[in-house]
Order: sequence, then structure tokens, then C-alpha cells
Amino acid sequence: MFERLLTSFQNIFKIPELRTRVLFTLGMLVVYRVGAHIPTPGINGDALSDFLQKQGGALLGFLDIFSGGSLSRLTIFALGIMPYISASIILQLLTVVIPHLSKLAKEGERGRKKIIQYTRFGTIGIALIQGFGIAIGLEQMNQGAFVLSGGWGFRLMTVITLTAGTGFLMWLGEQITERGIGNGISLIIFAGIVARLPAAVAQTFDLYKVGQLSIVLLVALAALMVAVVAAIVFLESGRRKIPVQYAKRVIGRRVYGGQSTHIPLKINTAGVIPPIFASSIIAFPATIAGFFETPWVKAIGAQLAPGSLLYTLMYVGLIIFFCFFYTAVVLNPVDMADNMKKYGGFIPGIRPGQRTSDYIYNVLTRITFAGAIYLAIVCVIPEFLIYKLNVPFYFGGTSLLIVIGVGLDTAQQIESHMLMRNYEGFLGKGMAPLRGRSG
Repeated sequence: MFERLLTSFQNIFKIPELRTRVLFTLGMLVVYRVGAHIPTPGINGDALSDFLQKQGGALLGFLDIFSGGSLSRLTIFALGIMPYISASIILQLLTVVIPHLSKLAKEGERGRKKIIQYTRFGTIGIALIQGFGIAIGLEQMNQGAFVLSGGWGFRLMTVITLTAGTGFLMWLGEQITERGIGNGISLIIFAGIVARLPAAVAQTFDLYKVGQLSIVLLVALAALMVAVVAAIVFLESGRRKIPVQYAKRVIGRRVYGGQSTHIPLKINTAGVIPPIFASSIIAFPATIAGFFETPWVKAIGAQLAPGSLLYTLMYVGLIIFFCFFYTAVVLNPVDMADNMKKYGGFIPGIRPGQRTSDYIYNVLTRITFAGAIYLAIVCVIPEFLIYKLNVPFYFGGTSLLIVIGVGLDTAQQIESHMLMRNYEGFLGKGMAPLRGRSG
């Protein structure tokens, strides 16, 4: 198996176009990581980083994951790619309620380009607002101890720097998608998360050397990690296939239809959106409470802090809610049934029309519930490891889902390039091809 994987990686660099795409992607990610260490002008970065790590709370820690540590150091990429993600999610939700956007979404390539353009404008708008908020907050935080020289000059410089950083990352992600391999925006988030792994591994071995972690616990953690990763890979690529049969139609001298296909419904249709929404909603009041000294405000913040029972229950409940909400937004059983009926398709044993939409709805509800429970378990694992077993690193949750999901999608694209040019995929001949989240 190892030799086959090694041969597959060697074959990547034997294909000129694929080699160019892979090297271009790696080069752009290096540019991103270099920029993640360039500080924002006018900031005492070291003092701010120490303060945020002590007082920042859950929300800043959560957002710092997506910025690859840039937010806690307030580098030029401090906002990361989160404004783009927020704009994409907002636009996707607005597509359901605004007829103009709904029409664009159905117009194919032209409509897609228009929606991407709106997303870019939304990204810049959100980045401007967030950048200005950060500038004001820094001036007021700790009596302005982290700002070298306040005033409108500092505010404008901070807003321009942070917005330009987000705009550059957005452009970088689009270049990777177009000229590289994989989804550029996802790979930027992936690189930011993976960049923190070496420090976590080093910290773990330091604790083992001083006797704070036993060898038994390390082996048990390694076994748990392998099991969790295997489960996520299996469930992220899992599909519930609903069989669809198309009736034969005679048009002139030709016979159309008469074929069998299926509707692949993903177990986890919502992806990482539910954990992101749930974490943001719960962490916001806890983070705000961390900057106040009032006893009752501190008490509320403590109850909503990660590790508490209330936090865990609310987290799980919100994940389940957003799984159903987001799935209902992106998948409409009535539209699916109408499209099947329009083209002469039907589910064997189910009448076209209302019966078909009810059947799809029932199947979708069952698999969405299973997917919601799976997401909740994966996202609660870090709470158990950190606050119950005192594990010194973050494993599981949104970051692990992103890393595995992006890894699967990128590997699937690489394998597709290889198979198109008569090279074996990662699993060799006679094996099923890799399937990403969208495959």
C-alpha cells in the first residue's frame, strides 16, 4: 500500500500540467504563510498577542483557527478569509428569499459569475466594517496600550491594511482554484489550520518528557485519533442513493430515456456550516463578558465558556438545528420531485408528484438527523479531551472536519487528472476511486 501511494505521488510530477498546478498551489500557499507573519503597522504585536491569549476568550480562539494564528498577532491577514465565507453564506441564504438572486442561481455560468461578483463586493464590505471595529477596539482596549499612535490616521491605516489583506487572500484563493489544484479558499483555511499542528505536537512531547502525560494516554489518544479520522472520512463520503427510473420516449425515429440513475443525498449535507454558526453564536456573549469586571456578567460568561455543561448542551442543540435549517435551504424536495416529473423520471414504487416529494423529504430528514448527531459528536470531542483528560492540544471539531474534507476534495481532483491521462489513482487499479464531499 505504501509503495503504491509513493508511486502515485511520483506520477503526479510526471504529468506536466498537473505538476504545474500542484507547484503553483504550493507556491501560493507559501505566499499566504509569509504574509501571515507581516504585522499590521502601528500595533504592539507581542503585547497584544499575550493579552488576547489571556482575555480573548472562545470567539477569538475560534476565529484564530481560520486565520492561521494571524488574528491573535494582528498581522495583515488578521481577518483571514472569514469575511468571504460570511458573504458567501449570507448570499446563499438570500438566494432563497430574493427572487433576483434565485433567478441568477438558475442561469448557469452567467448567473454564477454574477453571484461571485456580488460575493466579492460583500467580502470587501464586511472586511471594512470588521477592520474599523478592530481599530476602534484596539484604541479602547487596555487604555490604548497596544496602539503606538491613535487617531483617524491609525484607524484608516488599520482598515485599509486589513481589508487589503482579505482582498488579497480572496484573489489568491481564486487564482489557486483557476490555475492550481483544489478549491483555493478551502486550501487557504486548510493551510492555516495545518500550520499550527507542529507546535501542538511539540507541546505534547514536552509534556510527555516532564511526566504530565503518560505513555498509555498517548497511545490511547493516537488510537482515538485514527478511529475518529476514519469515521469522518467514511461519513463525509457517505451517500444515500435514491433510485430514479426514466421512462422511454420516442421523438421522431429516436428513443430517449429508459435509463436508471439515482439521487445521491449526502449524510452531511450542511458540511461545516452548523458548527461555525453554533460556535459563533455561543462564543460571542462569552467573549464580550471577558472584557467586563461586573460579577454577574462574569458569571454568565463562565456558564457559556467551553467545558461547561450549559455550553455543551447549547452547542449540540444549535448544531442539530442548523443542520436541518441549512439542509432545508439548499435542498427542496418539491423542486426535486417536479424536475423528475418534468423529464419523465420516477422513483420505483412511488407515484410522481406529491408522493415523491414526501418520500424524498422523509429520507432527507432521517439522514440529516444521523448527520447532525455525527457532527455534534465530532465537535464535542475537543471539549472532552481538553477539559476532562487535560489534553494540551485541540483535536476534532470544525478544524478537523475542514482538514479532512479539503484533503478528500483535493485528492479527488488530483486523482481525476491522473486517471484522465491513464495513470493509476491513489488506490490503484481495480479499486473504487476516491470520493470527496462533492463527489
